[in-house]
Amino acid sequence: MEKVIKPGNVDNVYLASKPRYEILDGLRGVAAMLVVAFHLFETYSKGPAFQIINHGYLAVDFFFVLSGFVIGYAYDDRWDKMSTWMFFKRRLVRLHPMVIMGGFIGMLLFYFGASPSFALIDQTPWWVVILMFLLGCTMIPAAARLDIRGWAETYPLNGPCWSLMLEYIANIFYALFIRKLGKIALGALVGCFAVLTVTLTMNMDPFGLFPEGNYAAYTVIGGWGITPDQLYIGFTRLLYPFFCGLLISRIGKYIQVKRGFWWCSFLIACVLVMPRVGGTDPDNFWMNGIYEAVCILIVFPLVVSMGAGSRISGKKSVAICKFLGEISYPIYITHYPLVYMQMSWAARHPDAPQGQHVMVAVSMFILAVLMAYATLKLYDEPVREWLKKRLLMPHKK
Repeated sequence: MEKVIKPGNVDNVYLASKPRYEILDGLRGVAAMLVVAFHLFETYSKGPAFQIINHGYLAVDFFFVLSGFVIGYAYDDRWDKMSTWMFFKRRLVRLHPMVIMGGFIGMLLFYFGASPSFALIDQTPWWVVILMFLLGCTMIPAAARLDIRGWAETYPLNGPCWSLMLEYIANIFYALFIRKLGKIALGALVGCFAVLTVTLTMNMDPFGLFPEGNYAAYTVIGGWGITPDQLYIGFTRLLYPFFCGLLISRIGKYIQVKRGFWWCSFLIACVLVMPRVGGTDPDNFWMNGIYEAVCILIVFPLVVSMGAGSRISGKKSVAICKFLGEISYPIYITHYPLVYMQMSWAARHPDAPQGQHVMVAVSMFILAVLMAYATLKLYDEPVREWLKKRLLMPHKK
């Protein structure tokens, strides 16, 4: 049984962690590793249709399903013991130390990314970089006029933070409103969000937000800016997956399969590695939209249900899941500053032998894994433990 400490003030309640779904942790790690590879290959891509690990960007949508499920499992039955403020503190303790570390690494490595690909870097003074780091620590997105790299990212020191911003917003929605909904109401809401997903993947523009000649037609690629079209893409990518994951947790009907981790890993890898469906012919782009809709609406929830319903056995499999689960968030939130450097090196050395390009990419992948593990053990875990003792555990009077 889980032990819960109940002091007089509910805001000081510290809730012990529930047992983890090891398979889901492992799957998050599998997807995170593929994201790193996707971004390293992206340096040499001629565009979305030609990208190797072509649908690697869909890992973000899969992460949102996992996050919604985990939030429901971890917190749905705790609101009689926990205040909304305590929930927010717990989420900040879990997520924010690595948000700060990812931005810090991006700040330290910023000027190593100077190249023709990032024309604004050489024009940016050091104090502006520090200010952008401090702004990123607050998770406030940067306006376009504050761009210091040239990509109009909301977090120019560490691009992937845009998805963490959306995850924070989903947590706020959940704590203030969605947690109070019953299964039927939540299911109806998820159905409405599914319609938004279809409008995006099928290149519909019901609100007139997309500029003419949108390069990413029939796809969910995007969400990292604060222009109206980018915000629409980002929130559409967030809402159905996250709250579908929450609904799966509440329904509690999971699918059990033998060797669930390996089958689910295989499915995720197949989805993300799948070449562009329909090829490069614009007349066939709709096929890719259907593929993405099926993955987001059906395949990802199915994989989460299989991962939650299956059990893992064998010391080796357990160890692999544990390692992948531990490293999944750190590698996702810290790897992109290395990718900026790889892009810069490739832009400055276009005529370098292919072997050198391969060596740089492989080195960056290995470095990303090592850096993620080091920051996890030397920084994230100690800092979270320190914060738990001071923010989450009851204080003796």
